[in-house]
Amino acid sequence: MSSSLAARLNAEAEAAATTENNDSSSADARRVVSSSSAGGAEEVKAPPHYDVFINHRGVDSRHTVARLLHDRLLQLSGGRVRTFLDSMSLRPGDRLVEGINEGMRQCKVAVAIFSEHYLDSEFCIHELAALLEARKVIVPIFYGVKPSALVLPQAVVDTHAPRDVERFRVALREARYTVGLAYDPATGDLAELVSAAANTVMQRIEQIESVR
Repeated sequence: MSSSLAARLNAEAEAAATTENNDSSSADARRVVSSSSAGGAEEVKAPPHYDVFINHRGVDSRHTVARLLHDRLLQLSGGRVRTFLDSMSLRPGDRLVEGINEGMRQCKVAVAIFSEHYLDSEFCIHELAALLEARKVIVPIFYGVKPSALVLPQAVVDTHAPRDVERFRVALREARYTVGLAYDPATGDLAELVSAAANTVMQRIEQIESVR
C-alpha cells in the first residue's frame, strides 16, 4: 500500500468513527421511494447493513476460514446477520477504501484473523487500528500464529509517521492481550474453529443488541 493510500484510509476511518453514533440508527431505516409505471409507489431497499466485519489477509484465509465464517454466520442467523467480507461484499465499480470503511463503520462485531502473512499487509493493520479506535468488539482468531508474533514489522516503522506507528503498535498490543480462538492448520479441525467463531460472534451481537 502506498503512503497516500494509507493516509487516506486512516483519515476516512477516523471520520467514519466520529459519525457512527449519529448514522447507525438511521442507516437501517433508510429507503428510497420511486414511482412505478402504474403510478404507484415502489419501495427499494437500501444496500445491506453489515453486522460483522472480517479483517483478514486474503492470501491466507479468503478461501478457508474467512469465507466459511461468512457463510456460517449467514446460515446460523437465518440471513439476519450480514457479514462484510471484501471478496463477497464489494462489486465491480465499488470504491475499495470507501466500501471497507463503510463496512467497519456499520459493524457491531469485528473478527480479526491473524495469519502467517497478516503483518505483510499494511491494509490489515490499518483496518485493525481503525476498528479499535471506533471501539468495536474484536474477536481475534490466531490462525497458525501465536499472539506473541503480533509485532509491527520494521519496514512499517521505517515508512510511516510516528503517530501511525504508535496507532499500529497499540492495535497489535490490544490484540495480543485479547482472548481469542487459536487454530493450528496442521492439526486443527477447521469446522470446529468456524463453528466456535460463529457462536462467539452471535453471542457478542446478542449482548450488544440487548443493551440498546
